Amino acid sequence: MAEGHGATGNSGETADVRKYFYYIKEKVSSDWKDLAFHLEFEQPDIDNIDGRNRDDKSRCMDLLEEWVKRNGERATIEVLMEALSEATLQNVVDGLRKKLREMPFQVSFPVGAAGTESTSLTGVNQTEMFQKSVKKYYELKLSHFKPLIWNDKFTLTLSDIFTQLELIPGHEKHLKTSEAHYRSESMNQRKKLKSLDDLFKPGITGLSTAPRCILIEGEAGGGKTTFLSKEALDAVSQKTKLGRRHDIALLIRLREVREGEPIEEMVWDQCVPETAEGIDVRSIRAILQRNESRVLFLLDGYDELQSEARVAGQAIPKLLSGKLYPNSMIVITSRPSAGVQQYTRPDCHIHIMGFSEEHVEKYMDQYFTVVMKQELTKTLVEHIEDNKLLKTLIYTPMFLMLLCLLWEEDQNIVSTGTMTGLYDNLLTCLVRKYCKREGVDMPTEGLPREVAKSLLQLGKLALEALLRNETLLDLTEAEREKLDWELLLKLGVVSLEDSSSRLHPRKRLNFSHKTMQEFLAGRYVAHAPVKEDIAKLLQLTSITRALELSNLLQFTCGCDSLAAKAVMEELSNLCKKEFSHLQPDDFKSFHQIPVKPEIEKSVETYERFILLCLNILNERKEPAVLHAVSGALTVIILYLDEHRTLHTALKYYLENIQSSDLPDRTILTTRTSNSVQYLEKIFTTPIPGLKLDLRLEDVPFDSPDKMARLVSVLKNVPCVRALDMPDNMLEPSSLQELVRGFSHMSLLEELDLSGDLGDAGMKVLLVGLSNIPHLAVLFLDSVDMTAVGMSSLAPCMLHLVRLRELCINYNHIGDTGLESLTAVLPNFTAMQMLGLERIGISSTGMGTLVPALRQLTRLIKLDISENDIGDPGLESLASILHHLTAMKVLELWSTGISDRGVSALIKALPHLVDLQVLNVRSNNIGDSGIVSLVQTLCQPSSLDMEQNPPRCKNLTTAPHYNTTLQELWIGNKGVTGVGLSRVAQLISALPALAKLNMSDHRYPLAHLSDTAAMALAEALPRLPALEWLHLWGISMEPAGFQAVVQAAEEHPTLNQLYYAREGVPEGADTTASCLGI
Repeated sequence: MAEGHGATGNSGETADVRKYFYYIKEKVSSDWKDLAFHLEFEQPDIDNIDGRNRDDKSRCMDLLEEWVKRNGERATIEVLMEALSEATLQNVVDGLRKKLREMPFQVSFPVGAAGTESTSLTGVNQTEMFQKSVKKYYELKLSHFKPLIWNDKFTLTLSDIFTQLELIPGHEKHLKTSEAHYRSESMNQRKKLKSLDDLFKPGITGLSTAPRCILIEGEAGGGKTTFLSKEALDAVSQKTKLGRRHDIALLIRLREVREGEPIEEMVWDQCVPETAEGIDVRSIRAILQRNESRVLFLLDGYDELQSEARVAGQAIPKLLSGKLYPNSMIVITSRPSAGVQQYTRPDCHIHIMGFSEEHVEKYMDQYFTVVMKQELTKTLVEHIEDNKLLKTLIYTPMFLMLLCLLWEEDQNIVSTGTMTGLYDNLLTCLVRKYCKREGVDMPTEGLPREVAKSLLQLGKLALEALLRNETLLDLTEAEREKLDWELLLKLGVVSLEDSSSRLHPRKRLNFSHKTMQEFLAGRYVAHAPVKEDIAKLLQLTSITRALELSNLLQFTCGCDSLAAKAVMEELSNLCKKEFSHLQPDDFKSFHQIPVKPEIEKSVETYERFILLCLNILNERKEPAVLHAVSGALTVIILYLDEHRTLHTALKYYLENIQSSDLPDRTILTTRTSNSVQYLEKIFTTPIPGLKLDLRLEDVPFDSPDKMARLVSVLKNVPCVRALDMPDNMLEPSSLQELVRGFSHMSLLEELDLSGDLGDAGMKVLLVGLSNIPHLAVLFLDSVDMTAVGMSSLAPCMLHLVRLRELCINYNHIGDTGLESLTAVLPNFTAMQMLGLERIGISSTGMGTLVPALRQLTRLIKLDISENDIGDPGLESLASILHHLTAMKVLELWSTGISDRGVSALIKALPHLVDLQVLNVRSNNIGDSGIVSLVQTLCQPSSLDMEQNPPRCKNLTTAPHYNTTLQELWIGNKGVTGVGLSRVAQLISALPALAKLNMSDHRYPLAHLSDTAAMALAEALPRLPALEWLHLWGISMEPAGFQAVVQAAEEHPTLNQLYYAREGVPEGADTTASCLGI
């Protein structure tokens, strides 16, 4: 509260403050009660003033006189201005400032306060004064907030905000996902966080140093802004480890940032009160430069940053990329895929989940307590329990608040099944409240004419602002459009606020939430007279643009059938243009061979596009929209746990689509104990012809009954194509239920049962293999199978003539079990991928395996890693590689081979003209073997020579370049700095490399001289596709280290440079965003 702050003890000030009462009462008028609250008047006193005066201006003057009477000399202009500021009457404060400058009245300040012209302030004092000013400002502005601009009673404290965070491992995409134990590990690494302080624990993040940049993503209304406000308040109060490590916390709302605005000006604009004299842009720059490592930038809403302020060279991109204040820490929030990664590679990627489950009811209690209707909590909880859509919405703070509001107003309007319906009901509710207050008749159908007209005008301006990526409307623009903004203020859909920019002060209309802006804009588009121009109106030029406007499109479609049909038809046309090159196999969860980056990017974009289409269908479940959606989606991919709101849309889609319009593939993934329940609700009726890929990962099928329920569901999908059930703790009794169900899955093509099944499980499995003759992919990784289990299983696989992928990694088969496998292996002439990692093969076993491999001429991937085959085993394999010319991936890591074995491999390599991945790391290879291997790989294949004759001058396709190899793993303990130096000079002849492992985990470290390091640094720009560089077992001198790190940081695609802490030169800069130590 304001009372007492800034009092100077000057008796002349009490008289002088009255000079401004006339101006204040004219400007404050109807907001006098807000001012009274912040001047610490109790409600009975406010009621007394209210009753004894005939109008608001008189009441305001009475309030001011009463305040002076009570406080005497403490009733100063500073205290009054602070109270006005607290009451969000900043326009009055600004006017007073102007008057103070114009009049010969001098406001006095305590000695040494900000604004006194003292040159004796040290840098320490100036920093402390700045910190205190920021802290005071945050406590004033952030401690309490009113989320409902139409409900003055409902005030929240930030300490009452509860959010649930989930950490997404930054290295998840780089894991070797072909191995079962890595697959399960990558999913389990998605951890729930209690707070951002958890990110300073290496066991949580996997980082050896504190993160510099944390990206927090969340959907609209998820609580990102509120969460960051709480972090700011806790940080300046040093309640968190984050705040104790970085005690200069600066919260910057990116929607306020303008093109050309420097960081220091943003801080001056947004982080210190206007009354903080003596703090200017120059002093802020000095403070930040002196204390850079103590600074925490909290950047809120990257998706709301104007496009002009996002381009390279602007302040925020420079801050993110480390060109400005590289030793500071950054926490930035954004809606998903807004482009933050264009300028930084976050050390930690956080997904904000909204309310945690245990706090949803607590929030309801708080809301209904404030409105004095506590009994409604119980009834709303019961209602939500029976409403599937509402049950998924309540974890989003914005939506839960709206549900409480609507439940308070009219319990009959809460049962809507769509987001549009929810917002439409909210709008109707606000209009009813307005009509009741103002004595306006509310029509039975629709809205009052003037209200409807003003809302459509506002929707037009909201749309135009959205297309400019703005969330605020300039009041002068609204007045120019003859918008009745005062009516809209009374409705509560917008509020009036002053810009926080001191350089560009202006009044603006602010929406209660960005989703409200999107709803009103969508409502306007839906009411546009010419639906065929809708694409032009929405500026739908690409799928990426459509995804940026996803909420707007969802609301547009939810408001009108014709609009939904027009939008979906345009999206369908764009989809056909942009995704026609994608094939069904591009959407696999795990790829055995490298995928082109452009394919990966297209798949990621397509998956987001699927969500948009299903969201639109969820809003408007109608045949015309369904037809347009089916025309756009040739493949459907959905993670059932993460997108529970879309289950209803998916069910409607599957049950109503024509069989001729079914997608080429439907891929569903789930990994929770509710998995079977989800599927039971989606597949309630038979859907013949649906090609379903179902992945159930880490789902405990701990009873036969649960498996029987799954089998019963799958009877409704007779064309199930893939069933992946890794790490599901299948007991033999549960497996028996599944195997019995194979009789209803005769078209099954893929089966993954990786996990602890044991030999007993193999005996159960083999009984059912005869019922799935079309099986082409079989994964049995880490099933604890021995030679006994293999001997039972192998004969029962003979009929699987279509088998093209077989993975039996991490088992105990040994040479004996291998004999059983090799007896049937030649029968699988379609075999393309064979995984035999760590199954106990010796050099003797290789003698049995190689003759069978010789007949698999379509083989494109072979993995025999972690088997002790030694040089004899590799020599045996090398002798037949000229028969396996289709080979693209050859995994030979940790197989006990040395220079002798590599010599045999080198002779065979020219036959592998399509080789994309070669892994020989963690072996006993020395300098000679590795250098010879790399020299051979750098030579063009015979195919290259034919396609690019010597006269070709193109540097990237000339004959002395290998344009095929994408991954090379050569880290070996026997390789010294001398060998690595030669490799560094050679690798630029491998321009297609995306991953390069030059060093094993080893001690002592191999030392790279400055000359060799410089050669490596010079080679990196010549590897334009490089994404990942492993130098873990290497040490360098300071100059060489800095050159390599700088080259990596400047590389456009390299996002991971791994290096051992022990190898970092003393005092070296390790702040590069790509550097993982």
